[in-house]
Amino acid sequence: MAEITAALVKELRERTGQGMMECKKALVAAGGDIEKAIDDMRASGAIKAAKKAGNIAAEGSIAVRVEGGRGLIIEVNSQTDFLALQDDFKAFVKDSLDEAFEQNLSDAAPLIASRESAREALVAKCGENVNIRRLTAVSGDTVGAYLHGHRIGVLVVLKGGNDELAKHVAMHVAASNPAVVSPDQVSEELVAKEKEIFLQLNAEKIAGKPENIVENMVKGRINKFLAEASLVEQAFIMDPEVKVGELVKKAGAEIVSFVRYEVGEGIEKAETDFAAEVAAQVAASKQ
Repeated sequence: MAEITAALVKELRERTGQGMMECKKALVAAGGDIEKAIDDMRASGAIKAAKKAGNIAAEGSIAVRVEGGRGLIIEVNSQTDFLALQDDFKAFVKDSLDEAFEQNLSDAAPLIASRESAREALVAKCGENVNIRRLTAVSGDTVGAYLHGHRIGVLVVLKGGNDELAKHVAMHVAASNPAVVSPDQVSEELVAKEKEIFLQLNAEKIAGKPENIVENMVKGRINKFLAEASLVEQAFIMDPEVKVGELVKKAGAEIVSFVRYEVGEGIEKAETDFAAEVAAQVAASKQ
């Protein structure tokens, strides 16, 4: 069984909103598996929902570039958001993005190798660790992008349509964070798990009901789950009366794919002494 650390308990508390003892008990029962603990807590009715996405922990910036039917999105991490807002860091991100785009890269590894000297120089100057984490390249008939500040970036590929439509869809993705384009892309495993959790949560409610009634209840829940997870089934943020899929279809287009990056998702950040952090930044600025 995995060790039940304070950090693990803290993460489960943040993701479920439950008390420390409840979280520790759930982790012990799940053998230290946090995802299983969340599912068990949902099934027992302790929580109604859980944030499956990784916690936003690390700092840095997302950058995007779209040109000539091609799009590129990149994430560069820093230790503090303070550095992410500085000109030196911004220049490093832009140069890295442009190099990856011009070299038509589809993987971060060669970019990381190529930019190592520039990265080391930036680290020496600012006193913080800096890393190029990931990049994704896309191409298609119509490629749109949206950047929300420096923390969330989205690329959308459409078959047909125009740049404005693609940008609007990208803005929706940034705000709503869908998991997949369409319901048929949701795995059978996830559907089965959602069905199992629904049945456990509603055991008393469905007890004694005819099988066809129960099936309809389950179907309703699964349809809602698929709609929440699927981009084409979500209500468009600019016009909730229209689904995103309907909006795009009306324009004679089709959503091929999307990529959504959020700074630091899935990265656990160590606790930081704020006073020490500020002192380090001041010291670095004097060098």
